[in-house]
Amino acid sequence: TTHVLSINIVSTTVDITEPELLTTLHKQEVFMRKCVKDCCFLRVCACFYKGADLKERALMDNSESDLFVHSLRSLMTQIAMLPMPTVAAVDGVALGGGLELALACDLRTAAHSAQMGLIETTRGLIPGAGGSQRLPRMVGITLAKELIFTGRRVSGRTALEMGLANRAVEQNQTGDAAYREALCLAREILPQAPIAVRMAKEAVNRGIQVDISSAMAIERICYARVIPTRDRREGMAAFIEKRPPQYTGE
Repeated sequence: TTHVLSINIVSTTVDITEPELLTTLHKQEVFMRKCVKDCCFLRVCACFYKGADLKERALMDNSESDLFVHSLRSLMTQIAMLPMPTVAAVDGVALGGGLELALACDLRTAAHSAQMGLIETTRGLIPGAGGSQRLPRMVGITLAKELIFTGRRVSGRTALEMGLANRAVEQNQTGDAAYREALCLAREILPQAPIAVRMAKEAVNRGIQVDISSAMAIERICYARVIPTRDRREGMAAFIEKRPPQYTGE
């Protein structure tokens, strides 16, 4: 079992939408689901709408295009449904599907100089891998419409102000400031009870999709699943004994 998994998705000369890379991401998702215990973070620096990618898509017929985007959308959904917390670190450019990948994660860190945007409308498309649904849930409908309609890019600093990023930091000389900040965030999550963190994620993710009464029922179900755990007893004992808890994920 791995406590933390880091995946670098840095696209420069190779485009992230190539079938081989999508296959790799699917394999990583399966590994995360089976073997990662506490937290996963992805370093995202990718653009799904570069010249080579668009030329490749231009050769697809309507059916092929639909199947391709469906595969991409399914992958983002699987990442969003991972039980452990996921953190995306954006140190460079995350456009189109690159940003949609970051949106599929629970939390996002960004360098102030990073550039993010759903630029699909500038290419005659719309966000097709969940961006049109996840962005409004994060920044609000009105702002999300503006960003999608205009295809505007925003900096990491602006992303923080609008709630798109959880944390934004000055870029460093090695170009991995957001990645390092994601590590710091992961270190804050790791000491907490793993089952409780997972149940909290499930309660929030499922509850936000339904009305408040149904959401309260979901919260009750998730809460009931932590009551019999050893970690809950350890948390109570540590509090009474005034010592740091030692959680085991049981």
